[in-house]
Formats: sequence, structure tokens, C-alpha cells
Amino acid sequence: MHRILTSLALLVAILALHPKPALADPADIEAATRGVVRVVIIGRDGEEIFPISHGTGFAVGGERIVTNAHVVAQAVADDRLSIGIVPADGDRAVYARLVSVSKRNDLALIEATEPLGLPPLTISGNPAQTGTVMAIGYPLNVDRAQGLSFSDMFRAQPPVTATGFLSGRRPSRDFDTLLHTAPIAAGNSGGPLVDECGRVMGVNSFGAESGGSDAEFFFAVSTRELLPFLRANGVSPRMNSSQCRSLADLDAEQRVRENEARATAERIAEHKANALAQRTTEMRRTIGFAVMDERDNKLALAFLLLLIACGAVALATFGHIQKDMRLRTAAGAVALIAVVGATLAWFTRPSFNQVDTRVEELLRAAMDNDEAGPIAPNGGGSGAGDLVCVLDTARSRFVGDPAEDIELGWSDEGCVNARTQYGLENGEWTRIFVPSSEAAVSVNSFDPLAGELVMERYLLDRQLMTAARNARGKYRAPSCGAGEDAARELGSHQSAIMAALPQSPNERLVYTCAPSDSSASQD
Repeated sequence: MHRILTSLALLVAILALHPKPALADPADIEAATRGVVRVVIIGRDGEEIFPISHGTGFAVGGERIVTNAHVVAQAVADDRLSIGIVPADGDRAVYARLVSVSKRNDLALIEATEPLGLPPLTISGNPAQTGTVMAIGYPLNVDRAQGLSFSDMFRAQPPVTATGFLSGRRPSRDFDTLLHTAPIAAGNSGGPLVDECGRVMGVNSFGAESGGSDAEFFFAVSTRELLPFLRANGVSPRMNSSQCRSLADLDAEQRVRENEARATAERIAEHKANALAQRTTEMRRTIGFAVMDERDNKLALAFLLLLIACGAVALATFGHIQKDMRLRTAAGAVALIAVVGATLAWFTRPSFNQVDTRVEELLRAAMDNDEAGPIAPNGGGSGAGDLVCVLDTARSRFVGDPAEDIELGWSDEGCVNARTQYGLENGEWTRIFVPSSEAAVSVNSFDPLAGELVMERYLLDRQLMTAARNARGKYRAPSCGAGEDAARELGSHQSAIMAALPQSPNERLVYTCAPSDSSASQD
């Protein structure tokens, strides 16, 4: 029955690992919206400024922003007009300068004249041909429906996210485009079309003319056009070609792996138990025969010695040597020795209880030999030393382009690369990084015994980021070598930051660490 249940569990696990539609993490889309801006064409009447038109754009690195060429066309044609940028999450708008315009594929690159710290969106390196997509932007019809005035365009507003489906690539107007059904309107132009992980699939540009009950389709400039345009203008965008998976997917796969490992361990334990039982039976039979042989030999020896004793006594009593005192004494001594030997043989013969005792001793010695030698930690970890950590993509989720290999020097005191002290709490080494510019918090954890480094990144809005920075500002991280008490104090301080973070991160990078070649050669 146990084997049947184990087989069913493995079958369910295998089915669970089959490819299935990815589930979006809402936090990914929310994080992507924070890199989306409203692009406003600004006119001036004396000291007064006013919006003339608007579109959408998104950050691609530094202070540079992508939009459509037709969004900034008026500012290109009339130098009296300016370009303004209104971030989705902030309290100010800034001017932008024009970097490049490509009318052929309706792309433009602008740059903020003041730092905004916008999180750059990641571009999909392997865009799908079908699936769910979302258009992010500032449709004018939504502004009108909310009764917003033109002056409200200078005030930060969250962009609108519309969901649809990708209908494939289709060249149009002499450039490569994606056809999709995520609704866009005037004002959406230049905004990103993203997948369920918030990665850019294209730049929304225009819609198909529709009348009556015709289905509505929309076009986005594909990444085949976007990437060369960015690189030609010195922008190295964040790229990601991995499969879009949610943290829930990863957690489910991890549970499957754990169940498989548990089932494997149970099978191994069962196999070992059966082998041990068979080995014990064979030992018991072999030792039983040996004990019986020893008993028979001792009994035979005792009987033989008794016969010798009887013969010696008879010879001394009734034989011709009875008158020779010296020979009678020798015969008596032989009889006595034979009796003593027979008695010893009788009482030293092994009992049947020794079968169990000898079996236990042999099994204990065999187990000691099997368990001899150090057991390598899971993942090849070796504690302190110079390590190379390799990204485990099967257990990781990331929307950016993380490093695949990381060199990590670890000390027993929780110091990394001789400069960064980790905090110790509940037996776990952790360091939380709260940057002053980037809107993201990183929680790094290292398990020296398992040889595993886990980096979790939280992409936060302005309010949560402010709370994390306030919590970080209340303590000073100790330097390396400050001692275990300082590490424990750091771990306690960092718990306040963890309390300010969302329940789940946006990214989880799992690295498996092993001694580097240089460290191994020194050993």
C-alpha cells in the first residue's frame, strides 16, 4: 500500500512539472508601472506653461526614456515647444531633451534634464508569439472620464494597465510590429506592451481602424526594432530571456522536488532496511552454524579429555604401574589435567545466545565502516573560504539580467569579501541592502553549511521605499571583525526593515556555492 501511495505521489509530482501557462505576479506589473512616465508636449505663454498633447514613455536606463516619434513630433517641428516628463510615482515633473528620433519605426529617445531615479524596465530577449500581454500608459479617454483637466497632466498619476492577448508579429508601415488586443487609446502611444512578468515586448504605437462589430487590434513596435535603436544610441538595456514564472510556480516546483527527495530517501531507507534484514539473516545463519560447530568441538574435546582422565585413573589403579609410585603420580596428574580441561571445555562452550551478540557486533562494525569519513554538505558547501557561486536558474526567478557566477569570500564570523558584515539571527546569516537611489531592497542570505546564497529583491513604491530607508537609517552596520555580538545586533536591527517589506519579493536568485579552484589548490 505504501508503494502504491508513493507511486501516485510521484505521478502527481511529474504532472505538476509539465509546462503550464505562467501565472503573473501582480507585483511585477506594479513594479513596471513605476518606470512608466507621461510625456507631455509643453507650450509657453509668457511665464505660463500649458500642455498641448501627451503620450507615454518608459525608462530604459539612466535618465533615458523611450517613446514614439509621433509623440514628440510637435516639439521636433517647433523649437518653441518643450518636452516634459511626469513620473507615475513622485512629486515633481521635469523637462527632457531630445536624444534621437526614428520616424521610420516610430521610435524616439528622450532624456530627463534632472535625475528622477526611474527604475528601468526589462526587455524580453525572447518574446513569445502568443499569450497574455498588458498595455501600460496614459489613455486620454480615461483622463476625460475622470474629469481631469489639462493642468492635471503635470501631476503624478498612476498609469492605466489594460490586458489583452498577443496575436503574433506582423510587419506594417515598413517596420516590424506586434499585433495584440490590449486596448490602447490616444495618450497610450509610446507606452510599453509587457508580458506577465512586466518585461517589455514592444512599444505601443497605433490601433487598427474598426467599425461596427469588428474586433479591435492594436500595434506595438517590436523589440526587433527597439533593441537596435537603443544600442545605436548608446543604451545597454536590461534583458531577460528566461521563461516567465511566478514565485508561486517556483514554490510549487520546490515542494515537488522536496517530495521527490523525500520519496527517494524513503525508497533508499526501505532498500537499506531490506538489505540489512537479508544481511542479518545470512549472518545469523552463518554465525549459528559456527556456534554449533564450536559447541560440538568443545563437547567432543570435553568427552575426549574425560576418556583420557578415566584411562589414566584406571591405569594408575589397576595397571602394572600401581606399585611404581612415580608412575602412579604421573597418571594421577594426567587424569587431573584431563578433568580440568574437560571442565573448561564444557563451561567455555558458546551458548546459543552468542548468536545474537555476534550478529550485533558485526553489524555495528559494518555500520561504523559505512559512516566513516566526513559527509559533504548539501550543494558542496565547505564553510569559510573563497567560493564560486553559480546561479541555479531552475530554482530562481528574475526579471532582470543577473550575474550567473559570483565570487564570494566567506569567513566564520559572517564577513563577505572582507568588507561586508552579515547579521546573525535565529542561526541565519543575512544582510539587507537599502540603496539611497534605486527603488529596490535586496535581502541576501547565506548558508555556509549548505553552500547556498539566496538573493531576494523587492521592487518598492515610494512609500514603502521611504519606510525601508527610515528603518535603515536607525542603525549603523558594523564593520568586519566586530565580533558575534555585533553580528547578532545587526540581525536584530534588520528585522525592522523586513517588517516594512511586502510578503513576497519580486525576484529570487538562488546560487549554489563551492570552493574556488584557487581555494581547493591551497587545501
